[in-house]
Amino acid sequence: MAADAKEAAAMEEAESDGAAAAAALSELAALLSPSSPAAPAAAEAALALSGSASGRALLAGHPAALAALCGLAASASRGSEPALAALVNASSEPAALEPLLPAVPWLAELLPGSGPACGVLANLGRDEAAAPRVLRALGPGAGPLLRALSAERPPEELGALLCNLSRAPEGRAALLEPSGRALRRLLALLRGPASAALRRGAAGALRNCCFQHENHERLLSPELDALPLLLLPLAGPEELPEEEMEQLPVDLQYLPPEHRPEEEPEIRKMLLETLMLLAATKAGREQLRRRGSYLVLRELHGRERDPAVLGACHNLIQVLIGEEPEAAMENLLEVPIPPELRQRFADMDAEEERRRREEPAETAG
Repeated sequence: MAADAKEAAAMEEAESDGAAAAAALSELAALLSPSSPAAPAAAEAALALSGSASGRALLAGHPAALAALCGLAASASRGSEPALAALVNASSEPAALEPLLPAVPWLAELLPGSGPACGVLANLGRDEAAAPRVLRALGPGAGPLLRALSAERPPEELGALLCNLSRAPEGRAALLEPSGRALRRLLALLRGPASAALRRGAAGALRNCCFQHENHERLLSPELDALPLLLLPLAGPEELPEEEMEQLPVDLQYLPPEHRPEEEPEIRKMLLETLMLLAATKAGREQLRRRGSYLVLRELHGRERDPAVLGACHNLIQVLIGEEPEAAMENLLEVPIPPELRQRFADMDAEEERRRREEPAETAG
């Protein structure tokens, strides 16, 4: 009986704490009105609350507070910046998706200049099942996303947004728009920005676009000529014999002394995974071989120290130097995967998603 009494008391205390928290959030939501003199201080309080896991969970579970933050963030009044920063943090909670989806159109209006707006949208599209809903809310062709991508200096938060939304077929379709401008911009971002987050997002989006082998021919065509731009961040300062140098695309020949390969192991791995996808078809493998990809990979393999990158490089080299599969197996993306391997891949994806969700959200602002 004593144990039952303690358990009942604990439950009563928890309910009381929950009711008190809900009441406090309701009071906070009322203070977040743009016309309220207390709005800036209330926004700062919400931002501080969103800095902890428990605080983010509270905000995400209180639609009225999220709506009040959206109203303040969308205004031109004082307090709009900390309100938007609080939304970045709160949107990392799955429970915030439904209350914040209606806010996507006005968040899109803040693109391309607002990194926090990109951060909220990236968080909302973090779950693969949610990405199509975010894309639909962005409007036909995901126009705001493409405008942000074409900006001269995109915010670094755009990287995660691109990567997350390109996991959905609708996102890939937007990036594969007929003019090719979006794809060319993604390829340019692999080397351009100082932000590793933006380079990582561009690499991830390109990799996602390659999951459909129907896109490979266009990516490798003279129109886009993606191969040299994918290999360039993997190329090092090594001087090759002249007969080998001439096998490389012109953009990879005689690189200047100041050229440095991509410094982030995760990005190098994603680039190798993209090349592996392009090597899934016979036409792709033939082009990678014909244009000297093996030489770049050979030099990378000799200097690489990261185990995951080294493994990805080794696997790609084996595909390029190995014997061609029989006719019915030429397209590796269409080869049936045994159920046990499919389950293993699913388990690996689930573990990666769990790890990402457990990463502490950074307080914006």
